[in-house]
Amino acid sequence: MAAFSTLRGRLAQERIARISRTYANNRPLIQGVLNISFVFYVLGTTYYGLSGGGRGGKSREGKGKSSAEGKQDGKPDRVAVDAVFYQRLARILRIVIPGIRSKEALLLLMHSSLLVFRTAISLYVAALDGKIVASLVRVEPLKFFLNILRWLLVAIPATWCNSWLSYVQNKLAIAYRTRLTREVLSQYLGEASQGPEGKVYYKLANLDDRIKNPDQMITHDIQRFSAHLAAIYSNLAKPVLDVILYNYQLSQNVGAEGLVGLTVVVQSTAVLLRYLTPPFGAYASLSAQLAGSLRHTHSRLVEFAEEIAFMGGERTERLLIEREYATVVKHENKIPTLLQLVLCGIPVFFRLPGTKSVDLGGRTEGFVTNRRLLLSASDAFGRVMYSYKDLSELAGYTARVSQLLDTIDDVKQAKFEKALISSANTEASTKILSGRGQVFEAEDIQFENVPIVTPNGDILLKSLSFHVKPGQHLLIVGPNGCGKSSLFRILGDLWPVYGGIVRKPPSLQFILIPQRPYLSLGTLRDQIIYPHSVNDMKARGVTDDELLRILAVVQMDNIVEREGGWDAAREWRETLSGGDQQKIAWARLFYHRPKYAVLDEATSLVPTDVEGMMMEHATDLGITLLTVSHRPSLWKYHQLILHYDGQGGYVFTKLDAERRLALQEEKQALEAKLLEVPKLKARLSELKAAVAVEVERNDQ
Repeated sequence: MAAFSTLRGRLAQERIARISRTYANNRPLIQGVLNISFVFYVLGTTYYGLSGGGRGGKSREGKGKSSAEGKQDGKPDRVAVDAVFYQRLARILRIVIPGIRSKEALLLLMHSSLLVFRTAISLYVAALDGKIVASLVRVEPLKFFLNILRWLLVAIPATWCNSWLSYVQNKLAIAYRTRLTREVLSQYLGEASQGPEGKVYYKLANLDDRIKNPDQMITHDIQRFSAHLAAIYSNLAKPVLDVILYNYQLSQNVGAEGLVGLTVVVQSTAVLLRYLTPPFGAYASLSAQLAGSLRHTHSRLVEFAEEIAFMGGERTERLLIEREYATVVKHENKIPTLLQLVLCGIPVFFRLPGTKSVDLGGRTEGFVTNRRLLLSASDAFGRVMYSYKDLSELAGYTARVSQLLDTIDDVKQAKFEKALISSANTEASTKILSGRGQVFEAEDIQFENVPIVTPNGDILLKSLSFHVKPGQHLLIVGPNGCGKSSLFRILGDLWPVYGGIVRKPPSLQFILIPQRPYLSLGTLRDQIIYPHSVNDMKARGVTDDELLRILAVVQMDNIVEREGGWDAAREWRETLSGGDQQKIAWARLFYHRPKYAVLDEATSLVPTDVEGMMMEHATDLGITLLTVSHRPSLWKYHQLILHYDGQGGYVFTKLDAERRLALQEEKQALEAKLLEVPKLKARLSELKAAVAVEVERNDQ
């Protein structure tokens, strides 16, 4: 029995020896297979991890829906690194990198080359560190000083490479931001000739509730997205490349077998960290949204400072700002060495198959080089895992930019999401809101059975019909909120038509003068010719002298000398009084000479004599006036009147200014007499009482 056990042990030893010899003979092939497998493993696990596959299929499947589906249950879309994120990112990448010959593609190629060059320098420095220590151990002063000199000289290209990497990355961020900003602005502002598909900036603010602060998205969010996109390539591609190259070089020194055990440990740690990682994407998206809300609250304080100051609203405004700030702060507050030494010591204590025996200096050199490579590889592993946080933050900003682009596309197609009033849910209102009217281009203005509906679904008029020919000035009167200004917004292609037929000239042939006109940033000349530039003005053959004659019509020709010439630049809405601002707007009307002018209380701050001269001059220029005003002095300049009763009804008829004025005066006289009735009744009662007292006294 003992002999049988000895024989079996000897056979086992021979089998192990035979396997060892076979492995030693085929070790180069096995090493190659392991190295290639490691490369595919790194690339596969990186893609699988960053695509969100490691966070659980069921939960991601339930939350990674499209935006249309995700909002059906009233909850906001989940921001994560998933298929939706990559679809959004792919769309934006087609904007920021339009082609392989574009500037951005060339910068990306340069950035990649610099990343490879920096990794090559790191490999050279790792090998050089080992040689420096080996020369010390072998007591070779000449080699030691030569290696030190090489180590110092390699700092020159290393510094140059790091500087160029930062420079190219910043250039990439600026290039991405420039491309994306131009694309967004081209859709956001568009061209005046786009008609109903244009005016996106107005429709986002007034007809849709999805984006509350597009200015913050266009400025801050696009900038942050571009910076993260430029950085993520370096933060992701460089660590992956380092992991592959460092570990390949390490496998040449200690054998690919040691990497197998190291990979198991690292993968286990990575899985644990991934399940413990919070949703940075949702944090970044919500943080940007809250910051925009805080900025918007501050901008409202500046915009309405005068009214707030008169009403003493400082305490209330401070509470509002502090509440927004507290929300931001509350959100912002949410937010292996022993193994390395063992692996580095393998070639020191064990002679690997296929390697030559080395002295103490060679073993020290190998140990230091391997340790440097392993530290660099470990750092690269850490950066790969940490890059998930960067990618999650990028997903947050990608969701914000994608939301802006998607909403702009919907608005251009008249797909609005607006909170409706309760009365809009009735069957009759729903039928009107679900309809769409027809708009035709014509010289006249004609409405046929057109409902007037506000963006929140309030139906002001169920059916409006009237016809205005060029030269027929229209006066529009009625109580507040009856739909006077709503009519103009339909003429300007700002509001959709929910039914009937509208015939009108293009919106470019209308100019609006509100009670508080818009004065742009720029020179005095710019205020009159807006939105034209000086080159546009010269192309039309208009000179400064002609502009001065226009100002003389509105009795403001002295402003040129008073303000220091045509090129004087001011904050004009603060420099000019309300009446002067209205006069400037009229001068702008006379410069452009459109076919129609929409006047919304446009002379409320102007003296009546100047008002009359401006109305007559507009008529002489062939401008048809559509006027909203309650001033009787304007009646004589209009031929037609559209009178809203405020109860959903209206009257459209010819305007007899003299008769209407006489009726108005008689009405005012009667109202004045009626105001005296209570006083007369009170006096009559007093007289009756006095007479009764006198009669009683006489009887006594």
